[in-house]
Amino acid sequence: MDKFIIDRKKIMDKFAGYTKDYDISDEKIKLKVEHTYRVAGLCDRIARSLGLAVEDIDLAWAIGMLHDIGRFDQVRQYGTFSDADSVDHAHYASELLFDKGMIMDYFGSANPGIYNYIENENTCSAGLSESLGIIKKAVYNHSAYKIEEGLCEREVLFCNIIRDADKLDIFKVVNDTPLEDIYSVDKEEIPKAEVTNAVMQALREKHAVLRSLKKTPADYIAAYIALVFELVFPESFYIAKEQGYLDKLLDFKTDNQVTKQQFKEIRKITEEYIKEKTK
Repeated sequence: MDKFIIDRKKIMDKFAGYTKDYDISDEKIKLKVEHTYRVAGLCDRIARSLGLAVEDIDLAWAIGMLHDIGRFDQVRQYGTFSDADSVDHAHYASELLFDKGMIMDYFGSANPGIYNYIENENTCSAGLSESLGIIKKAVYNHSAYKIEEGLCEREVLFCNIIRDADKLDIFKVVNDTPLEDIYSVDKEEIPKAEVTNAVMQALREKHAVLRSLKKTPADYIAAYIALVFELVFPESFYIAKEQGYLDKLLDFKTDNQVTKQQFKEIRKITEEYIKEKTK
């Protein structure tokens, strides 16, 4: 059984080299570079909170470093982060890493057996194949509405770690980046917008919002808030409280009285949920 070796410095060097080929002056590219490092750090923290072995902490961190590798080409080709208007960035990342062979750039020299894995995929087996299978599934599923069925226990574990870490940093990104820059919405419409009924219902039912339901700028903010209902690990809820970004999202600035009442209700639902999860 081949042991899977993770060299953090090499991974960071390769990532830096890869992203250097893109226009770092583009705010979208810069945003995703910084997001990647933060998510990797959050994966590390969540994994440590679970008492995982050192090798598994490294694996969680590595998944964080690779999870958004598809974003950079997405921006260059389509000029947007909207998967609906371009490609599913998570699936594209998995394709780049495994179908196009980019995974070898990050792990190949330290793990010669990786070449056999690429030809003979076998997830959920032991050793190197298991680790690579986990990376593939975690990257592929990190932004899905729900994790795909049929995964083994360890695949689900690492899928949940990256999904929690990604959501936690999205709270920061949305606070730091104007909504009009992320989704190219009209800046003048943001303080006037209301949360549509379908999105409000998702908040009341305490689950994530389907992309197809988001119609207004207020829907986008409410949908980001709803990500808290999908967090899995206790540490993730403590991080969310510690960051303070979720609280800022709940303090949505609006001129619309209906929207003010909607966000008052959303705050109550959200705060009660977090309180329950952090007892």
